[in-house]
Amino acid sequence: MITPGEQEPEAAPLVRPYVITNGRGLPENDQFNLITLVTASEQRPPSHYDPEKRRLLDLCGGGYLSVAEIAGHLGLPIGIVKVLLSDLSSDGYLITRAPAPPAQLVDVSVLQEVLDGLQARFG
Repeated sequence: MITPGEQEPEAAPLVRPYVITNGRGLPENDQFNLITLVTASEQRPPSHYDPEKRRLLDLCGGGYLSVAEIAGHLGLPIGIVKVLLSDLSSDGYLITRAPAPPAQLVDVSVLQEVLDGLQARFG
């Protein structure tokens, strides 16, 4: 019960995942993993797109984001985001890029020389 002067808590939107994806699951050729980088292309999407797809494109318009970041910002499960990403990518509205490869190990002596040089210069 809400007491006078207290605001009613905002209800979370109740949209089932199968409604967002129109009942579809992940495609067999799922090209997205959690660290795949995604950005919006220059192509303008049609105005009849679902709200979730429009939100995703707006979010990706600012630069590359990982699939995990997109899911977090949208508050949707990873599987649902992957289905939306697959749709948008196949329609040409997204550009994907493989994540940066892990850096190769650097020789410790090089790092020590850099550290010694910085300490000599800046104390």
